[in-house]
Amino acid sequence: MKQFVLPTLPYELDALAPHLSKETLEYHYGKHHAAYITNLNKLTENTDFRNMPVEAIIATADNGLFNNAAQAYNHTFYWYCMAANATDTVTEPTDQVAQALKEAFGSVEDFRAQFTDIGVKHFGSGWAWLYKTKDGKLELAGMHDAMTPVKDGATPLLALDVWEHAYYIDYRNARANYIESFWKLVDWQFVETQLLAPQPDSLLMPSEA
Repeated sequence: MKQFVLPTLPYELDALAPHLSKETLEYHYGKHHAAYITNLNKLTENTDFRNMPVEAIIATADNGLFNNAAQAYNHTFYWYCMAANATDTVTEPTDQVAQALKEAFGSVEDFRAQFTDIGVKHFGSGWAWLYKTKDGKLELAGMHDAMTPVKDGATPLLALDVWEHAYYIDYRNARANYIESFWKLVDWQFVETQLLAPQPDSLLMPSEA
């Protein structure tokens, strides 16, 4: 029988410290993300959805199934957007990503400022996204709750989780400080892979138990 499995992180639980603590990942990845995977398996049991990649479920499902499928995807994508970096240095995009950001937003600095503003000002739970539309245009958006660019057929490039559980252990209510630290963890090589791929590989496929 096929089922969805919590993806293995591309780093150890303590690898994002001091920017994000091991305790945050133990709860965020080990509890919240794991719960979405568990719920997704319950909701797809004995249905045709069990054989679909999560992106296909997101495109067609609604209500509870959409929420859990989207959050399973969103969290997987978010973890891949970061890489271990113990220094206090903002990571810089690769040349191809930098050029794309300049063409879309004027400069890398302007992009970072706009993305940060969306994340800081987002009301309530949700996500800040950089994504490529179906016609190849780069856009930014804040999306509430579980919403994701995948729903509209766009290609996510960078995700920032602004649900409180993403940062409250380390930063309490100082979301702006969390976002400042996020820029020191961004894995621009992953962003480039998403940007250049004609059709990015599925991040979450059901597998044989």
